[in-house]
Amino acid sequence: MKQLTELDLAVFQLRMGFGHADSCVDWAVERMRRDEEGDDLEVVLLASARGRDEVLPLAEAIIERYRGAQRLADQFLAGKYILELHAAYLAGRESVSSLDAIFTRLYPALDYPDWLVMLSRNCEYATDVADFEQPFEDEFRYIAGLWAQADSLAGFERAYSRETSKQHDATGV
Repeated sequence: MKQLTELDLAVFQLRMGFGHADSCVDWAVERMRRDEEGDDLEVVLLASARGRDEVLPLAEAIIERYRGAQRLADQFLAGKYILELHAAYLAGRESVSSLDAIFTRLYPALDYPDWLVMLSRNCEYATDVADFEQPFEDEFRYIAGLWAQADSLAGFERAYSRETSKQHDATGV
């Protein structure tokens, strides 16, 4: 299932406009390399697919077949993506500006979840005012830490504290 989660994450990022079709293709190629595709024609077709329009329907069909009703929620996939973004930010591969562009698209796409309010807002403020960078980083660390431990959206929601997020309110600076 871990391998399917990797495909699910790649598909989510591709659907949201952040990922690359090659990530899904690489997933299928790796399955074939390890002779794990069985007689799954869609995995074989995905391994040779090119471009978003060809890759996305095949990858979605694979996920639907294996996950069905247990498909991972977009908020969960977004949380795991935020965990990746946090690591990239710490490594210098993402900046406040690049993250702001991502959060600006992600926040409404997820229907404005409470847990993303402070992170998105603080990131936006930090693009213009240096004093807001620390509150942004504090909230980013907090949210990424929760997603690192969460094995489900419900698990994350149980651990998330709006009061803790409010302590990172950049407007109080």
